[in-house]
Amino acid sequence: MKSQITTSVRLSDSGHEHLFKTIFTLVSKKMYLIPFLLVFLSNCSSDSSSNPVIAEQMYFPPNDGTTTWTTKSIADLGWSQSAVQPLLDYLQLKNSKSFMILVNGRIVMENYFNGHTSTTLWKWNSAGKTLTSTVTGIAEQEGFINTNNKVSDYIGTEWTSAPLAKENLITCKNLLRMNSGLDDTLGDDVSPSNLQYIADAGNRWAYHNVYVKLQDVVEQATGQSWNNFFNTKLRDKIGMSPSGFWYTGTGVNLGLKIYFSNTRSMARFGLLALNNGKWNGTQIVNSAFLNQATSTSQNINLSYGYLWWLNGKTSYHLPQTQIQFNGSLIATAPNDMYCALGKDDQKIYVIPSKKMVVIRMGDAADSENLALSNFDETLWTKISALYQ
Repeated sequence: MKSQITTSVRLSDSGHEHLFKTIFTLVSKKMYLIPFLLVFLSNCSSDSSSNPVIAEQMYFPPNDGTTTWTTKSIADLGWSQSAVQPLLDYLQLKNSKSFMILVNGRIVMENYFNGHTSTTLWKWNSAGKTLTSTVTGIAEQEGFINTNNKVSDYIGTEWTSAPLAKENLITCKNLLRMNSGLDDTLGDDVSPSNLQYIADAGNRWAYHNVYVKLQDVVEQATGQSWNNFFNTKLRDKIGMSPSGFWYTGTGVNLGLKIYFSNTRSMARFGLLALNNGKWNGTQIVNSAFLNQATSTSQNINLSYGYLWWLNGKTSYHLPQTQIQFNGSLIATAPNDMYCALGKDDQKIYVIPSKKMVVIRMGDAADSENLALSNFDETLWTKISALYQ
């Protein structure tokens, strides 16, 4: 397929033809060379599987605070240049502020719209849940927490208004899986009075802001502020811009924890995920945790891992509903894709089979939404036209 990114070490057809003529001239004079010619011909099959191919090495932008980032052109990839403008037109039409495509870590497309720039900060919304998942994994690998333990082991009891026996069923892993059993209809406020029991942990999947309690768990277990642990263990290690910050909601936004950053910082995080938690040879979060995070985490919503959304499964659930929808999350996207999806169409798409990361930031493409929207399917029709 056109999307395969390789450096081929093989003779061209014209090169074969010239070499064959030379060898036949020699063989006509020295008949004992015929067996060697037969061996040569068998090794020069036009079947690409017999030709040695060297895969292009993954690239990581430097962590030196510069804007250095290697690029790769549409033409170099063998992609369709004619598909670029329709994609850009659609992004512009749908209120996008920024868009990036990385292949093997290299920038293939980087575009900004409506006055947005490479240094402008924008909200991740719920796409930032994956940051919390990743930092939780780091805290576990460093021995501060065990995600199988109950939440109250770290932040004490009565962090909910559920009966103590029911509260103690809720583990850190339940918060990662979104199956805490707490009522998701009461808004984003995570004060105890607003965290009410509706089902035993593990028995009901519901998209709930209670996941932010994992940040409290990390703070209590490490003795550090969430900001400090996040900055030193994740942000700085992969070169995300220090201009990024966590917004803590108040008033009608009470309970919200939203990360703001520039687009390239989001792309760096996507590149870390693509590389199984490793950044330029250094393991930031262990690959076993990240593999679990990007695999089905429970048997209710098959398209959900540890705060990551998963494509290519047989069914899925969406926020604020208990309805099961049949089919893949985004039918027009690659089946092996996993993604971070935020309110109003903040997107990190990670596609291992294509060594690709796609970023979209902006306002809602159409109407306000919490995660998935019709925009995803149409956008992927436009993206896939680049390489199909």
